[in-house]
Amino acid sequence: MLTTTYRPGRPVDLRLTIAPLAQGRTDPTVRGDASGFWLAFATGSGDATLHLRGCSEGVRARAWGPGAVEAIARVPELCGAADDDTGFEAAHHPLVAELRRRMPGLRLTRTLRIMDYLVPTILGQKVTGIEQKRAWRELVTRHGTPAPGPAPAGMRVAPAPEAWRRIPSWEWHRAGVGPQRSDTVMRAVSVAGALERAVRVDAATAIQRMRTVPGVGVWTAHEVVQRSHGDADSVSIGDFHVAKRVGWALTGARVDDDGMLELLEPWAGHRQRVVRLIEAAGIGYERHGPRMAIVDNRAR
Repeated sequence: MLTTTYRPGRPVDLRLTIAPLAQGRTDPTVRGDASGFWLAFATGSGDATLHLRGCSEGVRARAWGPGAVEAIARVPELCGAADDDTGFEAAHHPLVAELRRRMPGLRLTRTLRIMDYLVPTILGQKVTGIEQKRAWRELVTRHGTPAPGPAPAGMRVAPAPEAWRRIPSWEWHRAGVGPQRSDTVMRAVSVAGALERAVRVDAATAIQRMRTVPGVGVWTAHEVVQRSHGDADSVSIGDFHVAKRVGWALTGARVDDDGMLELLEPWAGHRQRVVRLIEAAGIGYERHGPRMAIVDNRAR
């Protein structure tokens, strides 16, 4: 076990900062409990389990596994050390100013990992969040590797690219993933090395590289760089909920993507920061009509 204490120069709320990394409460790679937050992931040196806990000095971190050294080295960026809010003027809207005041510890995390977010985001294309989270949980549980150290029971490191490629078609079907999404995952993992190197370039360039993979569009790429790069400006265009939620929060009415971008324009450079504040506050929107039906592809 390796330990360190990260002492940030400003408040960090771990719950708000780490929350976007989890694919729901049942994600086998991220777990929150009374002791803090557990993250299981692969590094260049091997698998690692990282535990983060807030303390009076900042954030206490412990890591296990062959990748423990790299995991410890990533703690500051995971906790928002690279999050530069220079130029962010919350006062453009009273609600944003109030949310900023209420959540001073919300930081934009930066993981420096792409495939761990690209694959689950592809699984979420054109399906409900329930379907996406279920597919990710089932595939990672069956094909991932056990998290090193004393991680909570059931935690896994997501499959490596070669492991994703070995998953047979009936396993995708069993997880409720249709051929369109599974084929896109296969195309992405076939160039995983090149995609992972995109963490070394800016978010805009990383988006361009991801979009060279057939089936990876604007929404998917932006969802990834929000986490891999901690990009403060990448907004999820085409999301079923985000535009409506932003419109409801800022105007009291639902808007489409164009309306959302117009509303967020005063915060250009920090548009995703505004979205995160709204999401973290739990602000929803008035819904009309039936919810999207969940189709069980496993029965087909």
